[in-house]
Amino acid sequence: MTAADVITAWDRADPAAIHPTRHVSEAAYWESGQVQADMLATVIPAGAKVMDFGCGDGRVAIPLAALGYEVTAVDSSQRMLDRLTERAPDVTTVQATADGIAGYLGRRRMDAVYALAVLIHHSYADCLHIIGKLRAATKLGGILVLDWPVSETPGEADSWIGVTTWSEQQQADACARIGLEPVDSELPWGVYRAVKAGG
Repeated sequence: MTAADVITAWDRADPAAIHPTRHVSEAAYWESGQVQADMLATVIPAGAKVMDFGCGDGRVAIPLAALGYEVTAVDSSQRMLDRLTERAPDVTTVQATADGIAGYLGRRRMDAVYALAVLIHHSYADCLHIIGKLRAATKLGGILVLDWPVSETPGEADSWIGVTTWSEQQQADACARIGLEPVDSELPWGVYRAVKAGG
């Protein structure tokens, strides 16, 4: 699966297929976003400038903004961003892939970036490319929260809803190359501090 394949599949997906809690109810879907926003708030400093990369329809971005964060919601799908804007018109949205982030930010950098349910669906090469762009969008010392799982039997996803996993060594090598330092946390996703590459 290429990044373009994942983007196309996501854009065409029925809203009910986007997240398992939507099969329960819309209320459960939005409540799950509030829970995840509360979890992110345990590692992201209060009032930080935060980028939600792969924000979808704002399940996490909207409650995070309500917690007082300055959220920039980024997605490649204008359809998803339109849904977010209908629900929360004051949240800044940007239609972009990882390659388009720099054009939007210019010289500015974010205090924190998170990507949930994004990297797990991409190939190793695409995942590394995306993480590199997210790291470049984060100020030195800033926080990145990434759905970047490791496994004793790593393997690449073979569908848009498949999961790519990494070996611990693959991930450690990539962190050193990109400039990420793992941070201990209780979160179910990887938490990293932006550092100088190779440092």
